[in-house]
Amino acid sequence: MNIEGKVAAITGGASGLGRATAEAIIARGGQVAILDLNHELAEQTAKELGNARAYQVNVTDDASVSSAIAQIKADFGAIHINVNCAGIGAAARTVGRDGALDINKFNMIIQVNLVGTFSVLSKCAAVMQDNEPEGEALERGVIVNTASVAAFDGQVGQAAYTASKAGVAGMTLPIARDLSRQGIRVCTIAPGIFDTPMMAGAPEQVRAPLIDMVQYPKRLGIPPEYGMLATHIIENTYLNGETIRLDGGIRMAPK
Repeated sequence: MNIEGKVAAITGGASGLGRATAEAIIARGGQVAILDLNHELAEQTAKELGNARAYQVNVTDDASVSSAIAQIKADFGAIHINVNCAGIGAAARTVGRDGALDINKFNMIIQVNLVGTFSVLSKCAAVMQDNEPEGEALERGVIVNTASVAAFDGQVGQAAYTASKAGVAGMTLPIARDLSRQGIRVCTIAPGIFDTPMMAGAPEQVRAPLIDMVQYPKRLGIPPEYGMLATHIIENTYLNGETIRLDGGIRMAPK
């Protein structure tokens, strides 16, 4: 898909991977709807980027998602691209000092990372199907989701996070199959350890062992590298139904 003139809805778009993707899409002539729970930060980001609008959304609230998607369509007239970067992470063992993991904590991670991703992408796809088909492939839309290497190499304390991200990776192909007749492609990026706000507060004793697990280059990933891959997926019409690791060859140790 040619990004120029297209409208992209990006969850978690106010910071980190989402913001980097918004920057990459705007640089290619696209327009961006920034969806984020932090409305103040989303407004600030939209103002800084230009050619963008901010929308407050709670991806775990179906009404909130429906309202935001409807407003984006009203404001821009269409949605061509959806990139889902909203997510949370929390480490907790299945059985810890206080007993079994609180099921509400487990459920919250599943709701944000997995159910929230599906809620947004499905509603975006419903709007995309009305787009005029583009090119020889008669393409109407592209969806890029965010999993994690934890989907494959989950560490100690990552049962909930791994389950949520494995779900995102696992649903990629069936959703691509579901949406093939509408001319909508679906791919997932599984990032390794990236230098995002989620990692910014981690002490050096946490960051150093993670970097040591990276094969090459020996560093954390940077958000523009995610944005670069996201835009390539959007532009490469033959990428579909695939989960792509973006991780410097990292394979996570148990802890």
